[in-house]
This record gives sequence, C-alpha cells and structure tokens, in this order.
Amino acid sequence: MSDPTPPDVTAPGSGDGTPEKDPAEGAVLRADSLIAGYLPGVNILNGVNLHCRDGELVGVIGPNGAGKSTLLKAIFGLVKVGEGRVRFRDREVTNWRADKLVANGIGYVPQTNNVFPSLTISENLEMGTYQRPKKFKQQFEVVAELFPTLAARRAQRAGSLSGGERQMVAMGRALMMEPSVLLLDEPSAGLSPALQDEVFVQTKRINGTGVSVIMVEQNARRCLQICDRGYVLDQGTNAYTASGEELIKDPKVIELYLGTLAKV
Repeated sequence: MSDPTPPDVTAPGSGDGTPEKDPAEGAVLRADSLIAGYLPGVNILNGVNLHCRDGELVGVIGPNGAGKSTLLKAIFGLVKVGEGRVRFRDREVTNWRADKLVANGIGYVPQTNNVFPSLTISENLEMGTYQRPKKFKQQFEVVAELFPTLAARRAQRAGSLSGGERQMVAMGRALMMEPSVLLLDEPSAGLSPALQDEVFVQTKRINGTGVSVIMVEQNARRCLQICDRGYVLDQGTNAYTASGEELIKDPKVIELYLGTLAKV
C-alpha cells in the first residue's frame, strides 16, 4: 500500500472535470472532518472521517491514544465537536445530547462503568427504555433471544456478574430502544480470550439482526476478521481504510499496527 491519504474525502475530480462520487453517500451515519478534544485548543481528533451503511459492521482500530474512543464520544455527543459534522440518515446531529440521539436511533455502550451494579439485570434493561417504558416487554423478549443467559438470570444484581456478563447486559440495554446504529467502545477490553471471543460472536449476531455497528477495538486482528470495513486511526487522523479482509492482509498495516497478531 502506498502512503495513506485521508479516506472518505471527496476527490476534486477524475481529471475530465467530473467530480468523483462521495464514498459516504447514502450512509446511515457519517462523520466528516471531525475536530474535537476534551480541552479548548487541545484536539484529539484532527479531521477524522468515517461512515457506516445500513447493516454494516465497521471496525475502528489503531494504537493507544489514536482517538478511537474519542471518535465514538464525539459522534454520541459526549465530546464537543469543534469543527466538522455528524449526520444520521438525512439529519445533521452534530453535538446533539446523548438522550436525543438514543431516542432517534443511535445506541452507545461505553467501555467502563456500563451497568448499574446495584440493579438487577431486568432493571438494567428497563433503564434502557426509560424514554419509552411501554417498549420494555417487547424489547426484553428480543434481547432475551440474543442473550438467553440474561433472561434466565434476570433477577440477579449486575454487580455480581463477571466482566463478560456485564458487557452482555450493557449491550442488551443499548438494544432496548431498537437502535439503527450501535456504537461499541472496546467491548472486549479486560476480558479473558474465551469471553472476548463470545463478545465478538454476539456483536456479529447483533449486526445480523440488521443493526449497523461501529466498533472500536484494541483486539485489532479479531475486529478486522468480523467487520465489513475497517478504519485505522493514528494521531487523530485517518491512516488507512478498506475492507477488514484487505486491512488484515496489508503488509503496511501489519507492520505498523498489527505486528505479530496478524501472523498468528
């Protein structure tokens, strides 16, 4: 692969005066040229582009500090976007409040502190429908089909669950509002290899129901194995983007970002 150029940016033309097609056209969710950070004048994202189509599973990988989690938080309204825009279907949703985004079809599962430990599994899932409580019974059945263990142990307090089980609760709660797009921030972080694999299997199952998924992951190799398309971020900018299959085989990506993981 040649030196990377920022992907998803409409080129000025093909040389014959005809503008090239915007690769993000028709995406269910897109972020264009995002600049964002936690402190004024200190940007973590420096012009990041990303898009996700209906039914796609998109993975975001890169070294620590690349801005992966910040990207999800900026999309979800938890980090203020200074420049650029976020669009969901045909609406601009830049810097919308998180509760408004949830009500309109975007779900988010944070990496840590993602369950209410003093509440039961059932109560955690019920919190997922706090904006539309009448949906609880119907959506509980949907989530129970995806995560049968949660239904069987619905009266157990979330604080007594393992890390992997808590992750299932958090993902289930985010699905209670029937999101069109689900944002997952490091869903396998801190889990044993077996539980990590279970998270990836469940993520693929969720995507198989028609939910578009954008997943930030440190387990780069496993992420690229299951995603339709992948983005590599580095220092707050796009380094590479291609299909997961192409990225996991690309010598430059292997050398710079995957190391020996891709050779196992």
